[in-house]
Amino acid sequence: MTPRASGGRRTEDLVARDLAHLWHPFTQHSVWPDDDPLIVERAEGMYLYDSEGRRYLDGVSSLWVTVHGHREPRIDHAIKKQMDRLAHTTFLGLTHEPGIVLAEKLLASAPSSLNRVFYAGDGASAVEAAIKMAYQAAAQRGEFRPLYVHLAEGYHGDTLGAVSVGGIETFHATYRPILLETRQVSSPGVLRPGQTRAERAHEVTQELREVLDRDGDRVCAIIVEPLVQAAAGMLTHDGSFLRGARALADEFGALMIADEVATGIGRTGRMWAVDGAAVRPDLLTCGKGLSGGYLPISAVLASEAVYEAFLGTPASGRTFFHGHTYTANPLACAAAVANLDLMAERGTVEHAAKVGERMGELLTPLERHEGVVEIRRLGTMVGIEVRDVGERTGFRVCQAARRRGVWLRPLGDVVICMPPLAIEDEQVEELCGAATEAIDEVFQ
Repeated sequence: MTPRASGGRRTEDLVARDLAHLWHPFTQHSVWPDDDPLIVERAEGMYLYDSEGRRYLDGVSSLWVTVHGHREPRIDHAIKKQMDRLAHTTFLGLTHEPGIVLAEKLLASAPSSLNRVFYAGDGASAVEAAIKMAYQAAAQRGEFRPLYVHLAEGYHGDTLGAVSVGGIETFHATYRPILLETRQVSSPGVLRPGQTRAERAHEVTQELREVLDRDGDRVCAIIVEPLVQAAAGMLTHDGSFLRGARALADEFGALMIADEVATGIGRTGRMWAVDGAAVRPDLLTCGKGLSGGYLPISAVLASEAVYEAFLGTPASGRTFFHGHTYTANPLACAAAVANLDLMAERGTVEHAAKVGERMGELLTPLERHEGVVEIRRLGTMVGIEVRDVGERTGFRVCQAARRRGVWLRPLGDVVICMPPLAIEDEQVEELCGAATEAIDEVFQ
């Protein structure tokens, strides 16, 4: 298929070579060549630059990961310094200082229920580790608990275990016959007309109780995305649902897994979304912004009770036989340490809360726009649901924003705005202004 021409000969050559060999994630290749593929050449601060030298504000933090912006000197230096000492070694039975320091810093900010860190490579691999921990911990206490409870519209990654506890039909329906057996309850973020989020939270909490009344003695864990179901289009819910789920987990002897891969590291205006509901999980997964958007690394933060369930003699078989070749890569750990240090020094979480409030103010007029169904926001996590006026309406809005120098990516007909946490007010205005103008263009 011939790519749509949009630039010079070098750009056209690179696009043609890409189309000849590559298979991109979450991309329909039958139409992508006509979508004017963008080749990112470099980045600086809050901006991406393409192969034609055009600049784009990174309105989605390069898939929700960038914290301080691109090419942050302190993180650059930390990686280069670590590279001069140790690029990689296995973490199976060995350790290194960057991994130790990062664990200390993570736990210093985490809910007090958590005091162990297990590293993984990305969000899905952290979730895989967490759900295996929950099952094995129960088994090693002599309990048969093969079930997980999860939410409709949930998303926890794309590996089979993570898909098993997901609930977005577009992503997950194909694989249902080969997934783990689970119990699903409704999304607390999907409201009926006139229903408040608190009312919906109570309703779903009651539904959760009914499920546990039937199968609670076989459930090892309840897994939730706290306060925001991000991949479902930024569906937000009331914190009372999390508190209810925590109480029910305790009552029925199950663990609570808080998947903070998207919501953690300051995205909601708090370091951890569970802090907003005063909930202490047994397991917490984090990733995305952990390294500031530099290198892949994620983690499971676990309670001491979960950790102790795995202790025994080498012959006991109680070891957690799970890991990855690049677990706790020193370069990624060094980047994450530098990122967390910068966040503490610069008050990044507090700044993110102000950024979110400013985005809310600037986007408020859109709530009355004929093309907007709803705007959902918590902290810097914003989803603008637009009215369906033909195929790929959300995508058309994002293409219109691209023409205005802002890079956005939709989730169906929900336009996501999730900029780097350190974005300044002028750039927030640029982002929200472009989104507003793009919606005006599509619905004019």
